Amino acid sequence: MVGHRPLLWPGVVALAATPGLAAVAIVALLGAVPDLETGAIVNSYTFRILRFALLQATLSTLLSIAFAVPVARAFARRPAFPGRAFLIRLMGLPLVMPVIVAVFGIAAVWGQNGAISYGLRSLGFSGLSPLYGLAGILIAHVFFNMPLAVRLLLPVWETIPGETWRLAGQIGMNSWVILRLIELPRLASAVPGVATLIFLLCFTSFAAVLTLGGGPKAATLEVAIYHALRLEFDIARAVGLALLQVGVCAAVALVLLKFSWTPPSVSTEGRLVIRPDAQSPVSVLIDMAWIVAGILWIAGPLAAILIAGLAGPVAEVLARQSVWAAAFRSLAVGAGSGFLAVVLGIMLAMTTRDVAIRGKRPQLADRLEIFGSQTLVVSPVVLGAGLFVLLLPFVPVFDLALPLAALVNGLVAVPYALRLVGPVLRRTAEHHDRLCGSIGLTGWNRVRQLEWPAARRNAATAMALTSAMAAGDLTAIALFGTGREATLSLLLYQALGSYRMGEAAVLALLLIGVCLSMFVVIERLGSVGART
Repeated sequence: MVGHRPLLWPGVVALAATPGLAAVAIVALLGAVPDLETGAIVNSYTFRILRFALLQATLSTLLSIAFAVPVARAFARRPAFPGRAFLIRLMGLPLVMPVIVAVFGIAAVWGQNGAISYGLRSLGFSGLSPLYGLAGILIAHVFFNMPLAVRLLLPVWETIPGETWRLAGQIGMNSWVILRLIELPRLASAVPGVATLIFLLCFTSFAAVLTLGGGPKAATLEVAIYHALRLEFDIARAVGLALLQVGVCAAVALVLLKFSWTPPSVSTEGRLVIRPDAQSPVSVLIDMAWIVAGILWIAGPLAAILIAGLAGPVAEVLARQSVWAAAFRSLAVGAGSGFLAVVLGIMLAMTTRDVAIRGKRPQLADRLEIFGSQTLVVSPVVLGAGLFVLLLPFVPVFDLALPLAALVNGLVAVPYALRLVGPVLRRTAEHHDRLCGSIGLTGWNRVRQLEWPAARRNAATAMALTSAMAAGDLTAIALFGTGREATLSLLLYQALGSYRMGEAAVLALLLIGVCLSMFVVIERLGSVGART
């Protein structure tokens, strides 16, 4: 690999398929409204929605990160307690959990008539206020994004070399000094990227805001775009809101990611080490308290969903052929989206790795990864609307609902795959590039013997995560789908709209089962024979 030119064509293809196609979608929206007036963007209605979207996204991001850092640190300080792997896997469940399903459980725990209100009233206190509005949206966003932040931040501790911990023990560093001098500098390289991802997810939130917003006073631009397209068919307003959303997301991403950097890799990172601050009884109690708090945060709504689903008309719903056909469609959309996201993510990661290692230009590689993640600033509604306008004159769009839903979800999920696979490919090259060059290990043999065994586990996690997310997605299928090609999420949405709550509870439980099964099976298949 040393002495050879960087491999550029995979990254070019990936960039053409991700930000390139997103740009085409935006151009198609602009072309649909050639005489876009300023009033479609600049008005009091838009400013009100923008102000609320920025407020809830900022608060959601701060709360998620503030909760996730001590939980991730607790898991990092306890690398070998019984059940740790299961608990970390449980932390990943909200990542693959459809938003519309989670609202059931959140309301059952935090709602005005939920479990917490019931407990407070039994003790003589007043119950909680209604869940709708900003409070409900924040609870839902932290429910989803705190576990995501934990999963993304936990590998930061694996990049700390074992020599650092041995030195900290030799000079007698306490927990606070270790946090300030060792952990926070490492976190400073990762938190901006994680915060950017969470902010963009919350800013473009759709299902959580639609169900828990409680009305137009608590709406995001994403919800307003959907209303303009599907309910009012006001293309001009939809285009104006879409452009505003893309502009804000791009500006926020550039500002936050400017402070993100990739720390240099060393050969002793990732090994099991004993921290000098992890042995005292006080540290054990603190870590266990944070881990229990994190698990309870997600376990309560999950238990509520399980109870509601089992209490519903299970046999009646599962006896319907249409339900199983919808489940198959959900699996097909998820598998297609996950495969597309992982392939494009690996292709871009191969190029950025070569640019950083072969070309000795790590900053350019980081910029290419940021550019390749720009689908984060183009939401599924905006991307889907652009493709709808672009393809409508040429193909029957509604007859292609499932492929289009898979395409939209796959493109939007590329940044997840890139973030999971990219670092391990670059780290492998940093450690073994010169050795491979000296022994002539190149091309397919290098991929088969070195890179794929190292990246297989991460690639499987990326495939599992993106597939499960797409299988339970409502946004894209709600835009393109019809009753003929319904997925489980669309059936659930229709049941909720018809107030068939018992049926909806069963569908919600089935949808969780489908998404979780897909996640577990794919991740486990990728772990078989993977390099540890």
